Amino acid sequence: MGKSPVTCRTLEDFYYIDAHTFKKQYKEVLSGYRSWSELPHADEWLVFPENIGSHLAIDETSLSNGELYTIVTNRERHGGEGCLVAVVSGTKSEDVIKALENIPEEKREAVTEITLDLSDSMHKIVRSAFPKAQRVIDRFHIQKLACDAVQEMRIRHRWDAIQEANDEMENARQEGREYVPFRYENGDTKKELLARSRYLLFKSADKWTDRQKMRARILFELYPDLQKAYSLSHSLRMIFAKNTIKDAARLSMAKWYNKVEEAGFHSFNVIAATFYEHYDDILNFYNNRSSNAAAESFNAKVKSFRAALRGIRDEKFFLYRLSMIYAYPH
Repeated sequence: MGKSPVTCRTLEDFYYIDAHTFKKQYKEVLSGYRSWSELPHADEWLVFPENIGSHLAIDETSLSNGELYTIVTNRERHGGEGCLVAVVSGTKSEDVIKALENIPEEKREAVTEITLDLSDSMHKIVRSAFPKAQRVIDRFHIQKLACDAVQEMRIRHRWDAIQEANDEMENARQEGREYVPFRYENGDTKKELLARSRYLLFKSADKWTDRQKMRARILFELYPDLQKAYSLSHSLRMIFAKNTIKDAARLSMAKWYNKVEEAGFHSFNVIAATFYEHYDDILNFYNNRSSNAAAESFNAKVKSFRAALRGIRDEKFFLYRLSMIYAYPH
């Protein structure tokens, strides 16, 4: 149980012990939990200054019951031993900044780069706690916004198609005839076409299967606005994938803004305005091609760890076990 979570029920099956009794003994005596120096404030904040490095990641995640925590990790540790720098309850910038101030100022000023998402509170935290760090907005959060805008348009068309089908069924009922929906050459009805196009709109066209290519062709013939929106989303993805020089990316992004303005889609105009507010931080991606993938990976590990310890309801004890694996040396 020192390096990976094992349920007491599993130990009961192998060693013929009482799982409930052993769980209590492990928590209260064997684990060292009650003598943990961080115990008094563990549910509010945990800070491990010795784990800080020059390249950090900050993100929010839910540990249990939907409660959010702000987590700072050292990207250079690749999600392993000593990667955990701070865990702070909530996402309120003032609370997180106050907790991070427990790290000596000279260590915080030595941070040169930190990846984050588009959250305003995260930006405030980074500016205050790590004043000399270069902020890099995660490219995948940016691409997700564009994908969400395409999906929003698809869903809107789908609701219209469902209503259209309902009206046709009602007309058929009133006229005393059987309702037979029109099907396109691939066998989809209009509402089925829109429902089944969800995943292909996330992918590049060169990765579509033959069936997806047919479905996309029919979809775009019916809804040219969806094709234009998909093209905008794809071109944004290509800006990050193909450009390697910051100035070239800046020019490509400016051209993309012009395309958005010409298209006149409200969702994409909102995205463009958001990008404008964080322009430099987005383009900082091209300095080292850094992303927040390390933070997302650590979040997945936390959720997996939480699932393995699903019988433990004491949040402090969960944080203690998490710290034993990702904060302290083994």
